[in-house]
Amino acid sequence: MLQPIGDRVIIEVEDQPEETVGGIVLADNAKEKPTQGKVVAVGAGRVLDSGERVAPVVQEGDNVMFDKYAGTKVNYADQEYLVMHENDLLAIVK
Repeated sequence: MLQPIGDRVIIEVEDQPEETVGGIVLADNAKEKPTQGKVVAVGAGRVLDSGERVAPVVQEGDNVMFDKYAGTKVNYADQEYLVMHENDLLAIVK
C-alpha cells in the first residue's frame, strides 16, 4: 500500500455516473472531474517552522470533498488514486 509523507493524503476517487438524469450517456471528456472520495491513507502531519508536528484532521475512511483540480493522479496496483496536501481538502462528508 502507499504511505503518504508529511501532510499529504491518498484518496480513492468516487466514480461519477455514466448517464445523466435523462438517460444520455456521457463521453469521458464531457464528464465533470470528481470532487469526492474516500481517504485511504494519511501522512504523519505538517511540520511547523518551530519543529512541532500538527496532526492531520482527516482519518482513514473519511469521505471528503476536494477541489476538482487538486491533487496528483497516481496509479498503483491497477487502482487510480489522488495524492494531495491536506489543506487542499474542502470538507469531510458526514
